[in-house]
Amino acid sequence: MPNSTIADVENQDTQVTTTDERGAATGQKTGFAHKLYTGQLTYQFIPHRKRWYVVTAVIILVALGGLIFRGLNLGIDFRGGVEFRANVSATSASADDIRRAVLDTGLPELDGTQVVELGSDQVQIQTRALDSSEVTTLKKGIAKASGSSESSVTYSKVGSQWGSQITKKAVQALVVFLVLVMLLIWAYFREWKMSVTAMLGLLNNLIVTLGVYALVGFAFTPATLIGMLTILGYSLYDTVVVFDKVRELTRDLDRSPYTYDEAVNRALNQVFVRSVNTTIIGVLPVAALLFTGVFILGSGPLQDLGMALFVGMLAGGYSSIFVATPLLTEFRRNERVVKDHDAKVLRRRTKEERVADRTRRSQESNAEVGGSSADDAADEAKAPSNSSVARETAESSTSSASSARPQPHRMTRSQRKK
Repeated sequence: MPNSTIADVENQDTQVTTTDERGAATGQKTGFAHKLYTGQLTYQFIPHRKRWYVVTAVIILVALGGLIFRGLNLGIDFRGGVEFRANVSATSASADDIRRAVLDTGLPELDGTQVVELGSDQVQIQTRALDSSEVTTLKKGIAKASGSSESSVTYSKVGSQWGSQITKKAVQALVVFLVLVMLLIWAYFREWKMSVTAMLGLLNNLIVTLGVYALVGFAFTPATLIGMLTILGYSLYDTVVVFDKVRELTRDLDRSPYTYDEAVNRALNQVFVRSVNTTIIGVLPVAALLFTGVFILGSGPLQDLGMALFVGMLAGGYSSIFVATPLLTEFRRNERVVKDHDAKVLRRRTKEERVADRTRRSQESNAEVGGSSADDAADEAKAPSNSSVARETAESSTSSASSARPQPHRMTRSQRKK
């Protein structure tokens, strides 16, 4: 086989292998997340930021309305009261049965009474502060509903001092935590505006969580307070992950072909699926905890802790994408560096569009000229030229004349000798 043929076959094999590998690689990553990451599919988070501002404002107004008009249902540890315990093994009375028995006593302001099942044979009842006569009346009602003696129903009075002390300590810890986190975020990103926007997103999470508690009517207990402090760290973690991707894509802003808003939008698209997956994976066990506390064990620490974590984690995932990052673009949009870069990118794009437009027009005009030249050449090929016709006429005339002229007669050699 000739060398050229061998080379051609080898080139063809190489091209086929490269094409197959490229097709396989392309076929492996065609999902929604990959398209968002590579920019094949883009959602305009930043251009549509005002839409999300409106949604966030509505959510905050609803939460504030719940806090103002309904208020938090403070647990016995924060408002004080009386806690009863009774054995229900004789009648197998449920928490709802005990609650109805408490309301049937006719004592005022017992709508906020909390009844929790402790195992399968005991219940816990928490009420407002009661005087001695009210305690006696309530013990009789609980004993009758539970099928136990009045003496077996125990009670203890709980003061609100412990709850107020816990609240004071929690507020102090929250303030110290926020200050330290702001300093750490500023030191890590070298940008104080990221610290401020992260804190605004965190404030949104706290307001939404407290508002949901007020609207739903769950008791605000020490378990709720623990859940509130826990979600602060989770919310900040999600926000820091998004900000890190923003810093990565805006680090060399002078070399970027995108404006600042476009670069931030690309960062959000690249981490969106990751943020959603992280939120879902974190919420699933918390949802199981909440379900157990509400539908299996009734009201109690699991319900309070589960509700705080569930709402706070969802709010944290939302605020990191739709609140904190868009606010960062608002804060940085008027910086001199950002404004100069955006103007330079827009000028470059305008110039490139003009060049592309001129090139397109030139190609169109060349195509028109080429089309007319091709038509003329075709016409010339179909019709013979005047010179060709004249040449053919002259040749035919010459051949006719030469055939009509008389030819001289030659004598043979013998005739010339004579």
